[in-house]
Amino acid sequence: MKKTVLAFSRITPAMVERLEAHFDVIVPNPKAGDIAAQFNEALPKAHGLIGAGRPLGRKQLADASNLEVVSSVSVGYDNYDVGYLTERGIMLTNTPDVLTQSTADLAFALIMSSARRVAELDAWTKAGNWKASVGADQFGTDVYGKTLGIVGLGNIGAAVARRGHLGFDMPILYSGNSRKPELEQALGAQFRSLEQLLAEADFVCLVVPLSDKTRHMIGAAELAQMKKSAILVNISRGPVVDEAALVQALREGTLRGAGLDVYEKEPLAESPLFQLGNVVTLPHIGSATAQTRDAMAYRAIDNLTAALLGKRPQDLVNPQTFKG
Repeated sequence: MKKTVLAFSRITPAMVERLEAHFDVIVPNPKAGDIAAQFNEALPKAHGLIGAGRPLGRKQLADASNLEVVSSVSVGYDNYDVGYLTERGIMLTNTPDVLTQSTADLAFALIMSSARRVAELDAWTKAGNWKASVGADQFGTDVYGKTLGIVGLGNIGAAVARRGHLGFDMPILYSGNSRKPELEQALGAQFRSLEQLLAEADFVCLVVPLSDKTRHMIGAAELAQMKKSAILVNISRGPVVDEAALVQALREGTLRGAGLDVYEKEPLAESPLFQLGNVVTLPHIGSATAQTRDAMAYRAIDNLTAALLGKRPQDLVNPQTFKG
């Protein structure tokens, strides 16, 4: 008898077809009524869950009596109560590495567009304001040769560092939980405390997971430590930054600009950020390329399939739950 897999966000027909080679697959259909109700009705049957974006913990999974694995199509897993899943013996998997290069590309897009005011001047041009050669009011700032500070030099942070150092001759500073001797040697990266990095860097790029330790790690005090000419880029998670404090710094000009892909509340429908010309706001698209999203989806399928067939998944967040 086949085990049952329940999708908790939209998955493609190709993904469904691949899963159906081994499992019965349930995909809630928005045309058939309330998605949440369909999910909750199917949950007791599910041996595996696959998707992204839905918080899952004690409250949401109380009726999931057969559940063996949650396969997240994402690298971050702050939406999931890992302690509860582990307590229940439910495996949690994610999709690291496959989105590294795409997310690093986006980080650099935010660095470049913030520095050269791409979005702002695009809107300015389309509004018919370009009537003569641009003057100082439209000037941006250079990227080449400026100091890049990376908070969290994991795989994505290292990929951003390589782009900065090898492509733009940027000195690299980094802070984090551990030293990276290989990157220090290869890129000349220099370790700093967070306070030192904020004070020295021209661009500060946040690439840390969300945790109790990193929530609001960049607040009013930290923003005040940055250069007035500096630009903050966040590709990690929105709550890493105190958004109200950031808005204030941008309004008052104590920070030159910001490039943001993530926010404290998503989707971002209304925000004072929208009224500011010195911030680039993107809709959480770090991994949003067709190639990367496909790679993430199939990595998640492979993880889920392995778990339900009694094999150890490649990307197991809570390895103590594997009983193979």
